[in-house]
Amino acid sequence: MGEADRSFLSRFFGWSGRAAPILCQALFVAWGTLAIYFSNLPWAVARLALAACFAVVSIWLLWLSRQRRAFIFFIALFAGVVAWWVSIMPSHHRPWRPEVAVMPRATIDGDRVHITGVRDFDYRSRDDFTVRYEEREVQLSHLTGLDFFVSYWSEGPVAHTFVSFIFDNAAPLSISIETRPEVGEGFDPLASLFKQFELIYVVGNERDLVRVRTNFRKETVYLYRLNSPVENVRRLLLVYLERINELADRPEFYHLLTNSCTINIIRYANAAGRTGQFNIRHLLNGLIDSYLYHSGRVDTTLPFEELRQRSLINNVALAADDAPDFSDRIRASLPTAR
Repeated sequence: MGEADRSFLSRFFGWSGRAAPILCQALFVAWGTLAIYFSNLPWAVARLALAACFAVVSIWLLWLSRQRRAFIFFIALFAGVVAWWVSIMPSHHRPWRPEVAVMPRATIDGDRVHITGVRDFDYRSRDDFTVRYEEREVQLSHLTGLDFFVSYWSEGPVAHTFVSFIFDNAAPLSISIETRPEVGEGFDPLASLFKQFELIYVVGNERDLVRVRTNFRKETVYLYRLNSPVENVRRLLLVYLERINELADRPEFYHLLTNSCTINIIRYANAAGRTGQFNIRHLLNGLIDSYLYHSGRVDTTLPFEELRQRSLINNVALAADDAPDFSDRIRASLPTAR
């Protein structure tokens, strides 16, 4: 290694050593500012003003003040924000949008599972619908498979994923892990990192959970038939049911990175017998179908692009609309191999 190379490395590591603490401090300031802005104060103007004050004071204490104790003051200020943030608790008692107003609950009696709060809305448009919840009873011994949906607001690396449990004597049972927005709220990925949305496991019929996305929200939806062993699928359903009851008893916050749709599906699949390591496509879940294919969890007898094309169900869902055999019709063109 020449003198020039050693000089470059020395400058590089010296710069990195100085930049790393500044970057960490900037991240603390950014987190504290956003935590205040997305806090539980009911007044948007107050939240914005306090967040701006925190940012300005933090910048002064960290990088402008010459006082020796400035950093200690920042630590105390940041600790106060953290304590405030920790004190914000989830609740079941808010003015929920009707789509998420009812928390489902499951009762397991041997082979039989009784579920209340199963959503079966009758849609006329995305915002015009008849609210209808029902009760469902299924038998674990008649559970035969698991299907996986990937739904895109727009094609890209981020999507919504959910599953349907397949029975040989009953209609599929869909379970979708979602935010629980209040009336007037919409999903905000940044806000979801700061305790802005409670968590709900929406249990419903496919004519609701799938059709509302394909026919009314105009999302792009793919349906994949997984080849998971039946015993793992049954264990997975039991994990879901346990979590459904836990949420009915004790609310939780949704978190985009740690308590969201695909992350929880993978977590529960691990508990039910899945083997495999973390993959970045678990977070970039718009690419999850590629992960399923290359890890052998879907039919691999077809090239991936052909499988993906055949798994796009929007046209058949539009044609089926509210037909009683909606679930059969959206599967008509899918590869049959499991």
